[in-house]
Amino acid sequence: MELDIVELSRLQFAMTAMYHFLFVPLTLGLSIIIAIMETVYVMTDRPIWRQMTKFWGTLFGINFVLGVATGITMEFQFGMNWSYYSHYVGDIFGAPLAVEGLMAFFLEATFVGLFFFGWDKLSKRAHMIVTWLVAIGSNFSALWILIANGWMQNPVGAQFNPMSMRMEMTSFFDVVFNQVAQAKFVHTVSAGYVTASVFVLGVSAWYLLKNRHTDLARRSIAVAASFGLASALSVVVLGDESGYSVTHSQKMKLAAIEGMWETLPAPASFTLVGFPDQEARETHYALHIPYVMGLIGTRSLTHEIPGIADLVKQAEERIRSGQIAYDALMTYRAEKGQVSDEVRTTFEAHSKDLGFALLLKRYVDDPRLASDDQIKMAANDTVPTVWPLFWAFRLMVALGFSFIAVMAWFFWMASFRRMQFPRLALWLAVIIIPTPWIAAELGWFVAEFGRQPWTVDGVLPTALSASQLSVTDLAITLAGFVLFYTVLFVIEMGLMLKYIRKGPHVDVSETDQWQKQHRERLSAPSPFAQPAE
Repeated sequence: MELDIVELSRLQFAMTAMYHFLFVPLTLGLSIIIAIMETVYVMTDRPIWRQMTKFWGTLFGINFVLGVATGITMEFQFGMNWSYYSHYVGDIFGAPLAVEGLMAFFLEATFVGLFFFGWDKLSKRAHMIVTWLVAIGSNFSALWILIANGWMQNPVGAQFNPMSMRMEMTSFFDVVFNQVAQAKFVHTVSAGYVTASVFVLGVSAWYLLKNRHTDLARRSIAVAASFGLASALSVVVLGDESGYSVTHSQKMKLAAIEGMWETLPAPASFTLVGFPDQEARETHYALHIPYVMGLIGTRSLTHEIPGIADLVKQAEERIRSGQIAYDALMTYRAEKGQVSDEVRTTFEAHSKDLGFALLLKRYVDDPRLASDDQIKMAANDTVPTVWPLFWAFRLMVALGFSFIAVMAWFFWMASFRRMQFPRLALWLAVIIIPTPWIAAELGWFVAEFGRQPWTVDGVLPTALSASQLSVTDLAITLAGFVLFYTVLFVIEMGLMLKYIRKGPHVDVSETDQWQKQHRERLSAPSPFAQPAE
């Protein structure tokens, strides 16, 4: 297969996924925030909280609809652009996607309709339950998608069947409770909560700057700052857990992120900044923080983190082991499964390295005939391009800590300083609205680009996963997707800005009635008051 077809297929899928993820984080976070706001409305019966729920719910609805449009296209690409991948691992990868479609998406879509059209048809408590079910459905969708993606990062609960020539599931439990998948889920949804919190904070700050809808803005800031602070702290903590899981399942990705060319004595230092040089295999002008990488990556002071050079040597050994598995597999095919116990035992002993032998397909049709030089080239292919991973990770982490600082400051001002926000701080809140999306996209770049050259880590190389399409087909559809998604993005931005400028609908009669009842409650004599003598 021509490499340019693979690269164009990767580019098309990356573009689709990154466009889609412009919508996902806000959906995840806003669903929880509006559920919190409606819960406060049910508890207090104050109309302002209902108005807030409806206003932020409208923005959630716009984002949700456009997110669905991009997500459906992305799932179709598995069959169209990555047909061999779908054939090879479809038994495992398709299961969580099917569950997501049958359970989570239907739950989410059904109750979204009730959320928007059930205000005057459901009781307050029933509508609040609907809103929480929308939030649960949104997060449940993310769970199953990330279980599927987590399996690509750490393919547990499955094995290769030499008779069907496919990967088959051996334990649904192991797939669902995959350590990498669970770490990715909690980290990703927490990032979505931060995204929505920064969005609500920024829009509310803009209202305060314009002296409009100040009651809604101040209460929204209080919710966003408290929820956002907890979420930002959890992103960092859960990101650390995600990094710890990578230490065990994707050692090459961790070494590339750190720019760790050689294995260092334990505990390894963390490279704060530097300039990775792939050709020289060193990081120039590196600034190290002692012990930190060892503590993060291994939770100990004695365990080493292998460097890129040692991992390439291990890859070469696994390629040679994979050649033995490939030879046994060809015997299986020639004998139509009627093989000796010796062949069967040989295949079972080396089957976990079969994917490494498939790396040789880039250089030779039959991996058994590969030369030593070709084996060395295939081993070197397991090293992703280091410098973009190195810097993307550090920028993502820097943004993560900045969110903690921003949310902590606004939480302090909202809780203990009577919401007396300086105008400079409000403008800052508006300016940083795009930054959580930047951090989220960087996070996905690190996760997916760092996995290369694998579609399924250690199992199926990316170069073998793509469909047999022409360059012309890919170029035309890529241009069409870019145009289509750009139009969708412009539409969303236009609708979002329109409804933000419009602001919430204020039911004056409802508000006046509540204020009248509130004054009557305050002026009513206390049942505990002593009668006058």
